[in-house]
This record gives sequence, structure tokens and C-alpha cells, in this order.
Amino acid sequence: MIKTQKLSKIFKIGKKQKTELIAVDQLDLDVAEGEVFGFLGPNGAGKTTTVRMLTSLIKPSSGEVLVNGFRIGVQDTEIRRTVGILTESPGLYERLTAEQNLRIYAELYDLDDPDKAIKKYLSMMNLWERRMDAVGSYSKGMRQKLAVARALLHEPKVLFLDEPTTGLDPEAAKTVRDFIEELKSQGRTIFMCTHNLDEAERHCDRVAIFNQKLLAVDKPSALREKLFGRKVVFHLARLSSEMRQAVEDVPGVRAVEVVENKLVVSLDEPEKLNPVITRALIDAQADIQFIGEIKQSLERVYLEMIRSEESGQGQERRQA
Repeated sequence: MIKTQKLSKIFKIGKKQKTELIAVDQLDLDVAEGEVFGFLGPNGAGKTTTVRMLTSLIKPSSGEVLVNGFRIGVQDTEIRRTVGILTESPGLYERLTAEQNLRIYAELYDLDDPDKAIKKYLSMMNLWERRMDAVGSYSKGMRQKLAVARALLHEPKVLFLDEPTTGLDPEAAKTVRDFIEELKSQGRTIFMCTHNLDEAERHCDRVAIFNQKLLAVDKPSALREKLFGRKVVFHLARLSSEMRQAVEDVPGVRAVEVVENKLVVSLDEPEKLNPVITRALIDAQADIQFIGEIKQSLERVYLEMIRSEESGQGQERRQA
């Protein structure tokens, strides 16, 4: 559905346009049909530049891009007809009503039944009763919901969302999140740039961590395991050296850490090893009160990768 090979964007800056700024460096992505794909990175990482290239708004400096089977630079019109875009600053016409805003885009997309589409998405975003009000009178949350409706008006196969819940109150944010899940159930492909890592973890099948170049891409759970491994905590009524040794002797256990009356066990497959460890502890006369797995947040994974990458860049500059 979305495929890039060595996608790069270099901007010429300075008075004589001789200084090069690499915004996107050799990006390889493969986003499947029906996937909700999170694109995570700090401010200035090149996320918005990437989205602009993928939607044929700006030309890449080099590389190949396919969106919905259409090639960037060759079939740009076809790409624009089959994608929807919600930018961080949506640029609505504030003097026009919500209905008039959507009607402009319905005409641009040459919709067969614009009235039906407009009513469908304004109703879905709970804006139908305010459709005749000027957008300038809307709150920030209402404007964001109108921008979502505009992006979906022509039923795009791929939807690009840039910070979709920014500025929304909790109720409005939930409306947008529920709608993302509904679109996912319909088989729509969603490419979502977000700083809200809880949101990314909730919605995304896979996430990419990006800072001018791709640092990692995988399921959130797989990224956690690669970076931190898996750890299970056994809470015991009392702890002895024999109990710790019993756990360390279980094949597949990589490390055991003692924290008060708890054993923190590093292992690869808790589903298989937890019953074995439990039996070993019971045989060692342990009274097990609780067993739980430590879940590292996607936020911690993200911060660890960004810091590691920035640290590596700093070392390269010092060596140079």
C-alpha cells in the first residue's frame, strides 16, 4: 500500500543555496494494506517532510515511492485522489461554514453525492447541528474534527494523520480515537504521525521510530522485547537463597535479581517458563503471593532509541 526505497529529501538553504540540509535520509518503508502504522520522532525529525513526499505535495530528492500502486512523480494525480491528509495545521476557511468548507473539497474530488458524504462525516464528528456556523466560531477541538471529516470526505484508501488529537478535549479525542478504530475495522490504511505514544501503542499495528533516518520498525511489543527483554516479578511471602537458586537453575532463565521479597526474572518466553519457575519455587518451599510481568512503555523504548541515536551522532562529531 505504501512502499519506499531509499527515499531522501535534501533542502538547499542559505543565501546562495549552497548549504545542504538532509531532512530525510534513505528511508525504506513497507506499510501493508489495512495497517495502522505509527511514525514517531522528535520535532524536526523529518516526519512532516516524509508525509508531504508520500502524498506527492513535494518531490523527493531521490528514491522511489509507491502509494496505492501509483508511483510518485509519475502518477501524482491518482495518488492525491486516493489519499486523505490531516495536517497539524489544517488550514480551514474560517469565514465559511463547516458545510461550505466540505463542499469546496467535495467539488474538488468530484464526488457523486456530495450532500450524502457531507452529512455522513459532519454527523459522525457531531458537527451536523453546527454545520451552518462559521468555522471561525468553532473551538480548536471542533476545527480538528472538521479537518478529520474533510480528510475522509472522498473515502480515501490511505489516510495520513499528523497529530490527529492535538488540542482536543478528552471527549473529542475519544471520538477521533474511536473513529480510527472504526476505519481500521473497515480495512483502511492509516499512516499516523503522533507525539502521543500512548495513542500510538493503543492504535498502531507497527511503529517506526524515525530521526531523519529510520532507527527501528516493528510491533510495539517486539520493540520492547528487543530493547529490554522480558521480565517477570515473583512476589514471595519470604525469600531465601535456596529459592533464588531454584529459579536460576531453570533452563531458559537469563538472570535473576532480588528486590526485597521479590525475584525479578529475565527470560525470553514467560508463557512457557512461568509454570516451570512456579513449580521450582513451590518445591523450594516458597509462598507465592503474586506473579506479574514488567511492561516497558513505548515511551521508554522511544526515548531510549532517540537518546542512543543522538549520543552516537555526538560521538561521530567528536571523532571528526
